[in-house]
Amino acid sequence: MDLADIKRRMAGAVTALRGELGGLRTGRASASMLDPIHVDVYGASMPLNQLATISVPEPRMLSVQVWDRSNAQAVDRAIREANLGLNPIMEGQLLRIPVPDLNAERRQELVKVAHKYAEQAKVAVRHVRRDGIDQAKKEQKDGGSLDDEKKIADQIQKATDATIAEIDQLLAHKESEITQV
Repeated sequence: MDLADIKRRMAGAVTALRGELGGLRTGRASASMLDPIHVDVYGASMPLNQLATISVPEPRMLSVQVWDRSNAQAVDRAIREANLGLNPIMEGQLLRIPVPDLNAERRQELVKVAHKYAEQAKVAVRHVRRDGIDQAKKEQKDGGSLDDEKKIADQIQKATDATIAEIDQLLAHKESEITQV
């Protein structure tokens, strides 16, 4: 029974949640807002950060410098179709993207999305916990002691509780970021 592997898998769920929450818009511009965007170029779907340099020149402005001029239109289209509420302004290979203020309704939608992401991360952690406990039961059936199984199950539960507390903390932080006016 490898407790370190279980903790690593739980940490993977937290890392994935951080990435998803980073993509949610708050009132400020952030280069990570554009991370989920994929652009259809060269006959494939590529992440935006592999086609352009993304920077934040001002608190409410994003700048996307497309490396290949022929991809600028595709990048513009992908940003508009990403349902982030962003409308780029094209200047040759450079796209300037003003980040509009969020209205109360949109803030509530983003909070709901953040809760959904957090719940998905919690479910993933619970699946890891179940797998670990099942493995411990299997090892007990194969000749391990009942005390060892209970000790391992307790350690797995403690790791689960700590990971879920971390997820709740990340969610609370993101929720306060989104709802700040």
